[in-house]
Amino acid sequence: MKILTAEQIRNIDAETIRREGISSLALMKRAAIAFYNFFVKRCPDKEPVILIFAGTGNNGGDALVVARLLQQSGYRVKVCVVEQRDHYSEDCAHNLRRVKAELIPCRIIRNRDLYSVVDACDLIIDGIFGTGLTREVEGIAAEVIEAINKCGRPVYSIDLPSGLFTDRNTSLAVRATVTVTFQIPKLALYLPENGDYTGEVQIVDIGLDEESIDVAETDMVFTDREAISSLLKPLHRFAHKGTQGHVLLVGGSVGKCGSICLAAKAALRSGCGLVTGYLPRCGTSVIQTVVPEAMALEDPHREHITEIACNLHPDAIGIGPGMGQHRDTERAFCTFLTGYRGPLVIDADGLNILSLHPEWLALLSPGTILTPHPKELERLIGDWRDDFEKIEKTRLFAKRYGVVIVVKGAYSLIVDCDHLYVNSSGTPALATAGSGDVLTGMITSLLAQGYKPSDAARVGVYLHGLTADLTQKTIHPRSFMAGDIIAHIGAAYQSIEKKG
Repeated sequence: MKILTAEQIRNIDAETIRREGISSLALMKRAAIAFYNFFVKRCPDKEPVILIFAGTGNNGGDALVVARLLQQSGYRVKVCVVEQRDHYSEDCAHNLRRVKAELIPCRIIRNRDLYSVVDACDLIIDGIFGTGLTREVEGIAAEVIEAINKCGRPVYSIDLPSGLFTDRNTSLAVRATVTVTFQIPKLALYLPENGDYTGEVQIVDIGLDEESIDVAETDMVFTDREAISSLLKPLHRFAHKGTQGHVLLVGGSVGKCGSICLAAKAALRSGCGLVTGYLPRCGTSVIQTVVPEAMALEDPHREHITEIACNLHPDAIGIGPGMGQHRDTERAFCTFLTGYRGPLVIDADGLNILSLHPEWLALLSPGTILTPHPKELERLIGDWRDDFEKIEKTRLFAKRYGVVIVVKGAYSLIVDCDHLYVNSSGTPALATAGSGDVLTGMITSLLAQGYKPSDAARVGVYLHGLTADLTQKTIHPRSFMAGDIIAHIGAAYQSIEKKG
């Protein structure tokens, strides 16, 4: 799914109206019905008092149509129109007249008497501002948003939490419990610093013109199940371990060899035919006990890696988990980078060593995949003011060095020289020790199977997150472990490949 800017979305709205020969009111009703259908499934109880805040623009018009639909269905609805300005959009004014004609309790808010209003409801629907917002919220609208945020009621936002900018940093917005956005993903909904505003994000289809969406130019993509399904390589009937790719995983140090064990298990579960672990001597018996399916090679040193040399010719290498940053290991890593030009994933201590020696970045083979968590990313690219600047600096870094960067977190970002991909799978269950080691093994496995670097990163990240999605009803997120990711990789594949 394409991620588009606010201006592009407005253009697609206009094209939908023009091509289908419908009115803007008809499209507004279509959007409101989509929100309504989601809401009544999520909140079937008609007893709670629902307070709907509407602005004076078209997002307010959507909210007023929602009010009418809920009232007609027997819900207890009250409306507050936040009149920050005297001018109403034509469609909003029309639906305000309809609300009044249908005798829905409606109040125009121009002053500060807000808390008595929000205290008299059980649930709030927020429709003050949408994608048309172009300046910071101030005046009565800001006061309403602050009152909503302090009231402690569940909040359902229409399209965007009011006050949230789609394309730049936000300082004040409604803190939604659920955001029901219309058909086209917006980048701001998936950024960490906006997490307190957006809550749970749900996308609903409102029938926008597909051809207009298809021709809209963007380098930002929301990666969903359909996209990953199209990327998966078929498993050939005559496949064998020699055709499915050989992974070499380099890492481990005394007390930290479990990282390579997790990566090795994940690589095998993700479909490669062979896995070899390269560890210090203290790790050989560990990996051969824990992962008997994997082969092992020993470094000459007992406790840390001092050289990375073997006669193997793996199809992809993953390096860094549990490796440590001993000076011997640093030298071995530099020598390795100088001589290796094949598919490569660098994680954990491999990234930390690179951040200490940025001149070594020029040694990376094209398409190398880096998998930093936010602090590791900061060490590589420097700090940032906000998530938009973080993305811009990450994209410049990826382009400069010809690498693919996986920025790990909720809605992990995959950045290559040309695109920004936002991952849609995963839950907070993945915030557990070893989760990153598993991801390293998965992505390296996919590289070894012949996936392009950006595709390997996208598929690996999506599968990784999907294991958490699939276990939400069987494993509490607080109890989820890295081994649970590995155990459910097969189920994740089945879920993606399932027809219909």
